[in-house]
Amino acid sequence: MDRIVDISTEDLHLGVYRGFLTIVKDREEIGRIALDDIGGLITHAHGLTWSNTVFVRLSECNIPVVICAPNHAPVTCLWPIEGHHLQGARMRAQANAKLPLKKQAWQKIVAAKIRNQGAVLQSAGHEAGAFEMLARKVRSGDPDNLEAQAARRYWPMLMGEEFRRNRDGGGVNGLLNYGYTVLRAIISRAICAAGLHPTLAIHHSNQANAFALADDLMEPYRPLVDRMALNLAHAGKTGVDGETKQALANLGTLDLDTAEGTSPLNVQASRLVHSLATSFTDGSVKLDLPHPPAPLVLAGLGLEAE
Repeated sequence: MDRIVDISTEDLHLGVYRGFLTIVKDREEIGRIALDDIGGLITHAHGLTWSNTVFVRLSECNIPVVICAPNHAPVTCLWPIEGHHLQGARMRAQANAKLPLKKQAWQKIVAAKIRNQGAVLQSAGHEAGAFEMLARKVRSGDPDNLEAQAARRYWPMLMGEEFRRNRDGGGVNGLLNYGYTVLRAIISRAICAAGLHPTLAIHHSNQANAFALADDLMEPYRPLVDRMALNLAHAGKTGVDGETKQALANLGTLDLDTAEGTSPLNVQASRLVHSLATSFTDGSVKLDLPHPPAPLVLAGLGLEAE
């Protein structure tokens, strides 16, 4: 199963040897993992060194590398040039996709996100019927910005009236930053593997964002990170340390239901990206989006090992 590998210890050296990523400290190997088992590599350690060979081998295996700032937010994501055998045709279809198709895709993504926000609130003991109503009202392209309307209700209900989302903050914000980084790595790999271009978004239009499509497609999964961060905080675990990072990285193993069946998040994300690629080539939108998990599942996210 694809694993998110986090490198946060200082003064390590990464290498590759016979199909393995090796981790060395003070000239002594302290760990290794098969390249075939890596779903994404996240680094935010001082003094980390690696050779060009490492980047080449990771790219050949379609493994995204996310380099983070001290606040655990990504600042760079490396993407391989070669990917899916249908990459050329799919990228052309993606680049030529008509605006109505992209708006319809965004409508479905926003509705799925709002439904998952409602499920998260319900699992935390809040009345969330309004979120299902908002999800049903989302129109093509979300011209009424119901995504923002839902967010204004969602965060105070989930985290408290005093909470403010801050990409540079610590505590719960740090947990959210790291969890979203994990999601971005999972989605970025799926995009590379499906032969789509990560910059060509369906909604996010920041020209400086090289992974705008990943930011589009991770939206329905964000509430899962939110609930996991809340669970960890309630358990007194607000620091971004080895334990909480492992819990957040395990999000990729969460089983999600869709109209097409049940699969772990990292597999289901690949199916969502593939369904988007097919929508581009077919000219009609049909996305394999996740259904909200059961309340008991959400209430236990991040705490399974306790």
